[in-house]
Amino acid sequence: MLFGRKKRVVERLLIVEDEPLIAFDNERFLGDEGYVVVGTLGCVADAVELIASGASIDLVVSDISLADGSGLDVARAARIAGLHVLFVTGDCPPEGAELAHGWLAKPYDQRRLAQAILVIDQIIQGEAPKRLPDGLTLFEREA
Repeated sequence: MLFGRKKRVVERLLIVEDEPLIAFDNERFLGDEGYVVVGTLGCVADAVELIASGASIDLVVSDISLADGSGLDVARAARIAGLHVLFVTGDCPPEGAELAHGWLAKPYDQRRLAQAILVIDQIIQGEAPKRLPDGLTLFEREA
């Protein structure tokens, strides 16, 4: 197929968000966009456990401010497991730049979330994104 859509390498997502409405909306929307949501978890402990289990995950989409701790701990576990991370949070501390590909600032709409995930997909594939959605900050790190 000459003009077919490029294959994504990010297909399986872990959503870590403790605000139930945001978590539900993201899970539903991203599922509708063709992603497989491996899990939607609201606490650090559950996310770290799932990551450590070796579950097949391409990208962890995590808030930083979680009820039982910090999404930075989730990102540390993801890094150890060789997983990619996108933070979706109101404010990202400097340490976040060492653990994730980028940060999508809250509040965001679903379209910007999908665009941010596609940008991370491009980075993982070694491509330079042509355009960033509003609110997305990329961090300098290797894919």
